[in-house]
Amino acid sequence: MAGTGTHVVVIGGGVIGLTTAYQLAVDGARVTLVDARQTGRGAAEVNAGWVCPAESAPVPGPGMISTSRRWMLRRDSPLYIRPSLDPQFVKFMLGMWRACNGPAQQAGFEAHLRLAQSSGEAYDRYRSDGLDFELRHDGLLMAFLEEENLEHHRGLLDLARRYDREPQVLLGDDARAQEPQLSDRVHGAIYLPREDHLDPPALMRALHRRLVELGVTILEGAPINGAEHGAVPGGEGLRTIVAGQERVGADAFVLAAGAWTGPISRLLGVPLPVRPGKGYSIDVEPFDLRSSVNLSDAKVAVTPLTRNLRLAGTMEFAGLDEELNQVRIGAILRAPSAYFRDWTPPAGPVTPRAGIRPMTPDGIPVIGRLGDLANTYVSSGHGMQGVTLGPGSALALSRLVLTGETPDVLVPFAPQRFTRALVRRTPTRSLVSA
Repeated sequence: MAGTGTHVVVIGGGVIGLTTAYQLAVDGARVTLVDARQTGRGAAEVNAGWVCPAESAPVPGPGMISTSRRWMLRRDSPLYIRPSLDPQFVKFMLGMWRACNGPAQQAGFEAHLRLAQSSGEAYDRYRSDGLDFELRHDGLLMAFLEEENLEHHRGLLDLARRYDREPQVLLGDDARAQEPQLSDRVHGAIYLPREDHLDPPALMRALHRRLVELGVTILEGAPINGAEHGAVPGGEGLRTIVAGQERVGADAFVLAAGAWTGPISRLLGVPLPVRPGKGYSIDVEPFDLRSSVNLSDAKVAVTPLTRNLRLAGTMEFAGLDEELNQVRIGAILRAPSAYFRDWTPPAGPVTPRAGIRPMTPDGIPVIGRLGDLANTYVSSGHGMQGVTLGPGSALALSRLVLTGETPDVLVPFAPQRFTRALVRRTPTRSLVSA
């Protein structure tokens, strides 16, 4: 059993890796964080910045199969699935489609709500600890052009109410009274007054600075390309990893590598079905909104910040690349025109960014002990909910790593739902041969 003073290596410097390293350091561990590039890049910095437990239902759900088939015929649709006959990809998609039912989505949504119950308070604590980033408690407005889409979302509101998210259904002019910028085309809205939003790049920079102040060793430009297994307290486990040119040993390891969790988990000998789902964000001139807004039919997130307005959206199931699709970027830029009365698309050039989200077949993260490795853990697969679920994931996983106790809140996220016990593991593995 571990304790304070334990040396923990966190693999991955995205929002989950940074919040996990922060919590472990605050709880007394000696922490080394390694990342293949700089911390806070990719999905960590280009996401919408929403802290939105009430909007954290898993992606798979009723109606997704028929909707995804329809969207796949449009180049500018919110969802794109690159066809592939790769057996692992086919298995992943079949698993996702099996999860497209009401009971599974409700169970996953409740697990997310429990994990994220204290997220808002956690970010307030981060700021009290000296982290400097914009955090706004303005709520979230889900705007709907289509009545049918609004009615579909009503089915998840009872569960949100049970967790004190206080959703309010607003129709017609009542929605426009809440947000005067809404156009007459908007049929109605759901206002979620307890949701927050923040500035993602500022949060990533603040976490990095605070980790340095806390004495955390940060290795950047250090991709994982090898691992050594052997006897550790409690059984067989991970002894060292090769990060760039350095061999790093520790008492415990946490895999929090986002969309790169899949290949690294194979390297460690416990493959996990975490696949990439690409999204985009575009920062434009500030726009006067009372809260963040979900353009629900178009699947575009709108986040008002002091320095700019952020538009984010799309889901592409493809590869581990951050290439930009201009057709899909154009769809994001056009979407607000239908929802906002005073919206004018940017006249000048914009600088879109892409980030790759880590997706699981059932739409909920994998958090807990990694396979039968006695000293190795994982926190990944948070999809589009990394900012929402990050603090809760970090708090619970730190307790597991440092005390050996599994908090009840982690039970639904057990990696064992995707892993099998390993019969034999070679002493060393390399990413080249994995």
